[in-house]
Amino acid sequence: MKVSFVKSAPAKSGSALVIANALKGNPYSKMGGKSLTAAASAAGFKGGQGQSFSTYVMSGEKAVRVFFKGRGKEDRFDYEICAAKWVKSLRGSGETTLNIHLDGTDATADDAARVALGARLASYVYDKRRSAATKSKKPPFKTLRVICDNPSAAKKSYDNFYGAVGDGTLLARDVVNEPPNVIYPKAYAARIKKLTELGLKVEILGEAKMKKLGMNALLGVGQGSVRESQLVVMRWDGGKKGAKPAMFVGKGVTFDTGGISLKPGANMWDMKGDMGGSAAVVGAMCALATRKAKANVIGIVGLVENMPDGNAMLPGDIITSMSGQTIEVQNTDAEGRLVLSDALHYGITKYKPKAVIDLATLTGAIIISLGHEYAGLFSNDDSLAAEIMAASETSTDKTWRLPLGKAYDDLLKSQYADMKNIGGRAAGSITAAQFLQRFVGKDTPWAHLDIAGTGMVNGSKDPRNPTFGTGFGVRLLNRWIADNHEA
Repeated sequence: MKVSFVKSAPAKSGSALVIANALKGNPYSKMGGKSLTAAASAAGFKGGQGQSFSTYVMSGEKAVRVFFKGRGKEDRFDYEICAAKWVKSLRGSGETTLNIHLDGTDATADDAARVALGARLASYVYDKRRSAATKSKKPPFKTLRVICDNPSAAKKSYDNFYGAVGDGTLLARDVVNEPPNVIYPKAYAARIKKLTELGLKVEILGEAKMKKLGMNALLGVGQGSVRESQLVVMRWDGGKKGAKPAMFVGKGVTFDTGGISLKPGANMWDMKGDMGGSAAVVGAMCALATRKAKANVIGIVGLVENMPDGNAMLPGDIITSMSGQTIEVQNTDAEGRLVLSDALHYGITKYKPKAVIDLATLTGAIIISLGHEYAGLFSNDDSLAAEIMAASETSTDKTWRLPLGKAYDDLLKSQYADMKNIGGRAAGSITAAQFLQRFVGKDTPWAHLDIAGTGMVNGSKDPRNPTFGTGFGVRLLNRWIADNHEA
């Protein structure tokens, strides 16, 4: 979708026109003078919250449809959500251009930028694998014009943040929605490598290099697959030279069968999305590079495919992680934490970050706890947790903090190794976080986000989200960087 911010819209035929934020008493003089005012009156439209009506105005010899959307005088009005609803409601209209009018309203430049973002997110459709005959019969808008009182300020807000975040979110959605025969570790790594065009530095570690480093936990997950595992490091050096970076680490299980602890067949196809944490990291790094963030940030993703062949890791195996800690594998379907354990240890020991956030579609237990509304937040640092919760409020990627503690840690005790990779049925999300904490150390502020319920959503009620891959986390990470790590 091509986005622009203008003072007034050209009277071109074929454009769908929307009056947004229509406050009570607005005479609509800019759009059609007395005729539109009369039409609104005849429809009983007074600009109240939730009110709407549509009519037509003439543009030369052609009629253009005008949609009125009311908001009343409510203080809490989410322009982004409403823009997404408008776009969804107008899909299938046959129009290719959408003009959203905010001129003459109380919308700020930031509001106008968020309208554009909401419209872009709602327009997203994943149909690239369909033939022309079966592609969506409701094509998205190709052009969006936001008509506002201060278009230069709105464009600056969009270009400096929201546009880049939109790019990163759509990238994250694409890789989550891609089928597993398209996105597998090497193919995914190659796609990430292309982000060097944005100025990112990208390094790819293959299995030989990881074996030398002792990454047996990560490699153990992928050893049942014919596809080689990868570790990809992305680096954005936009801050002061030599300053410690912030770090993101993402779980990238490109398909998860559960391994020998095989998952049930029903809905297993959704396990192509078990790399949603890595997608958030890749999308966030894309956004940071696109908007030239003034911060140093490292993004690391561990990419594996968890398969149950004759070489697969077995329940009961004991593996030695890169950190030297030994792990009794009691369930090969608790594999994401194994991938993250080596990725976290590698990143922290090599780059000495000032703070680390990992993201993973880690446990079904988090969906039982929080549904699809919030990601689970776990942290060893109260200040970092507070920063993330503040960023989640601003970004709309919602998080809810859950506890860590010795009693939960004790559930990971193993008779044969330093720990086991599951803690039992109780507190499944917490024991997974406790497991990860053992590979972070005491001196590094760290947070873990379990996004199993928010990264993959079938039938989301949020109009900005498509079915399945949401791109959750891209906005949150960018907001956290902007609020806490940029000059």
